[in-house]
Amino acid sequence: MDTTIEIFGAIFGFLSVYFTIKQNIWCWFFGLLQVVLYCFVFFTSKLYSDMILHIIYIFLQVYGWYSWKYGGSNKSTLRITLLTNTAFWIGLTVLSTALLGYVMQTNTDASFPYEDAFITIASLVAQYLMIKKILGSWLFWIIVDVVAISIYFYKDLYFTSALYTLFLIMAIMGYLEWKKAYNEEFVYERQA
Repeated sequence: MDTTIEIFGAIFGFLSVYFTIKQNIWCWFFGLLQVVLYCFVFFTSKLYSDMILHIIYIFLQVYGWYSWKYGGSNKSTLRITLLTNTAFWIGLTVLSTALLGYVMQTNTDASFPYEDAFITIASLVAQYLMIKKILGSWLFWIIVDVVAISIYFYKDLYFTSALYTLFLIMAIMGYLEWKKAYNEEFVYERQA
């Protein structure tokens, strides 16, 4: 595998999450660059669920940009909201992980089929919630990052493992920053 691709993917991934924390629309541009590069990284590492995830991410980056730019009410920008139906999202993640993990285990030579499936499914849930600017998306990202760090390290993807360690720290910061922004908006609305 070409480490240069992994390094650039990690740099773009860092920038994507940084701009996401800041609620800056540039997060989607850098995210697009990251996911394209990581399609190659995960294919060569036999983490096929992650590769499929990053192919899907290509389309989600475009949708995320559109949603943040035009997804608010009355054509305004999208605002942070709270997660509803938590049990549904957790149940969907668990059941979909089991299904994808089974498919990968029985039909491919995938490394860590269930763990890789979890990273994929939980990331899709987190990404969808992020696109909708739902605060709880950061909690899904925190769990994904913890699992991903160990899998990527074991697969000798050291830059990617380091990136996901940064993602973990940034996800905690993102959760706290978005929560603060949500609370400030809520207080402002109550006073208006």
